[in-house]
Amino acid sequence: MAIEILMPALSPTMEEGTLAIWLVKEGDRVKSGQVMAEIETDKATMEFEAVDEGIIGRILVAAGTAGVKVNAPIAVLLAEGESASAVPAPVKAMQAAQAPVAPTAAPVAAVAAPRTGARVFASPLARRLAAEKGLDLGKVQGSGPHGRIVRADVDGAKPVAVVAATPPAPAKAAVPAGMSAETVMKMYADRSFTEVPLDGMRRTIAARLTEAKQTIPHFYLRRDIRLDALLTFREQLNKGLESRGVKLSVNDFIIKACALALQAVPDANAVWAGDRVLRLKPSDVSVAVAIEGGLFTPVLRDAETKTLSALSLEMKDLAARAKTRKLAPQEYQGGSFSISNLGMMGIDNFDAVINPPQGAILAVGAGVKKPVVMKDGSIGVATVMSVTLSVDHRVIDGALGAQLLKVLVELLENPIAMLA
Repeated sequence: MAIEILMPALSPTMEEGTLAIWLVKEGDRVKSGQVMAEIETDKATMEFEAVDEGIIGRILVAAGTAGVKVNAPIAVLLAEGESASAVPAPVKAMQAAQAPVAPTAAPVAAVAAPRTGARVFASPLARRLAAEKGLDLGKVQGSGPHGRIVRADVDGAKPVAVVAATPPAPAKAAVPAGMSAETVMKMYADRSFTEVPLDGMRRTIAARLTEAKQTIPHFYLRRDIRLDALLTFREQLNKGLESRGVKLSVNDFIIKACALALQAVPDANAVWAGDRVLRLKPSDVSVAVAIEGGLFTPVLRDAETKTLSALSLEMKDLAARAKTRKLAPQEYQGGSFSISNLGMMGIDNFDAVINPPQGAILAVGAGVKKPVVMKDGSIGVATVMSVTLSVDHRVIDGALGAQLLKVLVELLENPIAMLA
């Protein structure tokens, strides 16, 4: 029986994507694990693997098609001996009211979902056979790529009572979009302009920043940090690391200091989860990376456990792959805290917008030589860096945010403590 191949969800928040390239054509035989297509999300291009074996009977969505909804049929897979002439074109799409169905193919970088209380990843054929046998797929262990349930898993499972479908999540409230395109274009009808359509990344950035500023009660804490001790210490370390090809940046020290500060003030290592706060144990620190047309925030996981040189090498790798849009979703989603450093671009200070659901973001300005009052009361010159901590007041209160920033300043002004 023909099987619908569905548009996969390449990340928990993906609703649609662009089918960039087909790597198979009608009539091709495919095997489990074979890459069939490349699919673009708002921020990444992912490979799409087959789970079931069969023959590509019909391609329903052409390469280059944008706005393909998750779980929409994109191709038809035939079993041995089946004819493509028997396949209607296009195959009837699933009704939106049905429970979400996992794709027949899986993204290379996807991680299998937990079995309890989470979405079940199974091929359409496995789902149909399970329904006929009265199987609860939530209790079947998948043996396919990334834990997908395939036909062999269903054939070997024993029938049990079918569990009622989980009711769909309530629809998200619409976010006000401001003036319509038509209204704005009328205002500038007598002016010369070029219309620039939004790509997926820019649409996502616009939606998330609008959500952040409208729903997150931001407040801001500011401190000046003297960098002279850090700059001297960095120079010494870089001389010792030169033979290993490692060169530490000031940003590497900032990442490490933020990770350690979150450990020292664990109540601030938290995210907002709708009706509760989640306090994380590891310090998963996101760092904003500017790319053409937008930005990524790759996450350095368990940053508190890593050396400065390890963080430096990992950050360089993530930034390089971010610029070519080769990051997997799990590499830029999550984290509890972000860093946005515009100091390298000459910006003295600024206020950053929190990246939901995270609880805070640190805006880092340039290190600038300024006159300062020294410890003995005399006037001297020091390299001073201005930072602003933007905090979600639902997650972190003012005193807690001030405590976090205090520890961060102490670490950066006494950087040798980061090695203790």
